[in-house]
Amino acid sequence: MTPGETLAATGVDARAAGPGDAVAGVTPRWVTLPETTGEAALVMRAAAEHGLAVVPAGGGTKLSWGYAPARCDLLLDTRRLNRVLEHEAGDLVVRVQAGITISALAAALGEAGQQLALDVPAGEATVGGVLATATAGPRRLRHGTARDLLIGITVVLADGTIARSGGKVVKNVAGYDLGKLFTGSLGTLGVITEATFRLHPLPASRAWVTAASPDPRVLTAVAALAGSQLEPSALELDRPDARGPVTVAALFEGVAAAERAKAAAGLLGEGSAISSGPPAWWGRLPGEEPADRQEEAASLGDRSPAERPMESSPGDRALEERVARSGGFLLELRVPPASAGRALAAVARAGDDAGGLPVHVRGSAASCVLYLAPPLDTSPGAAEIFVTSLRTEVARDGGRLVVWTAPPEAAARLDRFGPVGAAALMRRVKERFDPEGRMSPGRLAGAPPAGSGM
Repeated sequence: MTPGETLAATGVDARAAGPGDAVAGVTPRWVTLPETTGEAALVMRAAAEHGLAVVPAGGGTKLSWGYAPARCDLLLDTRRLNRVLEHEAGDLVVRVQAGITISALAAALGEAGQQLALDVPAGEATVGGVLATATAGPRRLRHGTARDLLIGITVVLADGTIARSGGKVVKNVAGYDLGKLFTGSLGTLGVITEATFRLHPLPASRAWVTAASPDPRVLTAVAALAGSQLEPSALELDRPDARGPVTVAALFEGVAAAERAKAAAGLLGEGSAISSGPPAWWGRLPGEEPADRQEEAASLGDRSPAERPMESSPGDRALEERVARSGGFLLELRVPPASAGRALAAVARAGDDAGGLPVHVRGSAASCVLYLAPPLDTSPGAAEIFVTSLRTEVARDGGRLVVWTAPPEAAARLDRFGPVGAAALMRRVKERFDPEGRMSPGRLAGAPPAGSGM
């Protein structure tokens, strides 16, 4: 049988791919839409039979992240894997299929006064996509990242094997912690089909305190606040120009949130303002998504990413989502928290080296995971100078710079990931899980497809 006939014989809904199904500019031949883990396994076995390269996809909000796949024969769309399988409210645990959207999950958990404490900017992003890209928002400071909240996972490997770890059923693959390996894997190891998470109660109250300062030394006060007994849930910064003023916002949740915010305002100094809602650039948290946005996310159904409506008023969208949707530059900078001030100074100097780029910086002021957005019209040469200069400087503090998205001409000249210290280990893991190199080949640095000679 031909590959198309073998896919059809699985009984899983499949169709020919179109331009709207492209992954970072690479268009697949087929799209399949499984509804269960078993169906996903059937698809993967059919793909293995014909040596098809497979790219898993969820909401499509970050399909442009990282390198384009070396090839993509089959797009495995998870958006029909969209059910809550178990919700043990008394134990604060939920098990879901990987294609459920973050907004739909938030609505379901909210009915029980609970939440998955991951602040994902795109409501149409799926659970599987959030895990595959290791997405975590402002409250990572208090609640941790996706990897921290994940307690169980089910995956389908390249040959169609179903593997589980954690949660109620433990079936590890040769002792690997599947949850940790698959979080941040960009679909290069297999397909995530189910996940079990630890939940948190929705807070009874929230309060924000915001402070603007012309001097980045305000980060000294931020460090003191992060280590204080006031227990902020998040500490974020926004700097539209790398040499401009810095705005810092702190979130407090739960008991005495307003009182703790008032005390934090004293630490942040004059000009601090307390509010019951976040600054416009922060975005929304679980439990705050308006009903019309939930309905919009649900109505997206099986539309391809290219068919989805663009946000008309992006002021309250997270920087990383807006830039990715525009096709512009998005860089992620991680440095030790003690180096936050030096990191901001390094961004400004690298912008000067590149001809005076006004780089927008936003992200965690405490954990120091920062997103950088050079202007969309930055030339490829200037982008290369900026990345090289900044990467060299932050490396002295143990920092790392990743280029997640860039316009095509610039992307062709940029080293997306820079030096990867764990490249050899990543290669061995890739060879263990995907020896033929068919899962999202070439998308993740350090894990090239087997037999590529890289």
